[in-house]
Amino acid sequence: MNSNATSSSIFDKNEPVFSRNDFIRKFSEKNIEVWLKREDLLHPDVSGNKFRKLKYNILEAEKHHKNRILTFGGAFSNHIAATAAAGKLYGMKTIGVIRGEELGDSLQQTLKTNPTLQFADSCGMEFHFVSRSDYRKKNDLDFIEKLYTKFNDFYLVPEGGTNDLAIKGCQEILSEEDKNFDFVTVASGTGGTVSGLINASKEQQTIYSFPALKGDFLKKEIAYYSTKNNWKLITDYHFGGYAKINEELVSFINYFKSEFGIQLDPVYTGKMMFGLFDLIKKNKIPENSRILAIHTGGLQGIAGMNNMLRKKKMRLINN
Repeated sequence: MNSNATSSSIFDKNEPVFSRNDFIRKFSEKNIEVWLKREDLLHPDVSGNKFRKLKYNILEAEKHHKNRILTFGGAFSNHIAATAAAGKLYGMKTIGVIRGEELGDSLQQTLKTNPTLQFADSCGMEFHFVSRSDYRKKNDLDFIEKLYTKFNDFYLVPEGGTNDLAIKGCQEILSEEDKNFDFVTVASGTGGTVSGLINASKEQQTIYSFPALKGDFLKKEIAYYSTKNNWKLITDYHFGGYAKINEELVSFINYFKSEFGIQLDPVYTGKMMFGLFDLIKKNKIPENSRILAIHTGGLQGIAGMNNMLRKKKMRLINN
């Protein structure tokens, strides 16, 4: 770590991290209140759940005198962008193993058209592009060993940042003042954030997870990190997967910003808030409930999504 960066700059162990709760709406006819926990405000580049997931991993890397971090992600990954930014802040080298070897054929052209990788590159991240078949081996010991051979020593952070230390960080999202909410809702990718929320939740609370991908595979991941049963997967609002979006979702995200002055992202929080409002509309949430939705950040992905929307000649996300 260089002399200009200290652990107290963003990831201090002893000082609490504050993020405010914004009151969003009271659905008067049902007496339901919705609040939004602004994790997106934690840091401009290492925000939301990525801040939480990286916190103890960065401190662990420092503890073991590791000066480089290697991790995995897709071409528009929030985790890749956040890891690159954290590495720059802490004077650590970062290596991103990126899915899609074709992206490395003409790196400068890729950087021109991909704002996520462009940002990571500006933070000094070194890229290692691999085929999609090799990327699926990211958890195989032989594949990891080859990476150690190529890059020498590094601190390994898994795809999406989810490991035991990430869960520890995500448990800090809920504060004592949040105990009075009946429901806590969050968007999910790898299951780390929701697992931390479940572990930190009170017995009377129910945690709703809105997966960004199809299927219920997260059940296994969540059960690995948490033994509580006060949670439920809401699997009807993925809109087809990570990079999938339609006019209805774009309209909702734009409406939400216009109505409440808060930006949502199209991969995670936009889908979660759309789903939550729809559940309330369809009377799937009990009357007299107080709901805390978690804004997990991810706003850097809007630029890449708008590039895709332009190509399809669709309405853009206002940002």
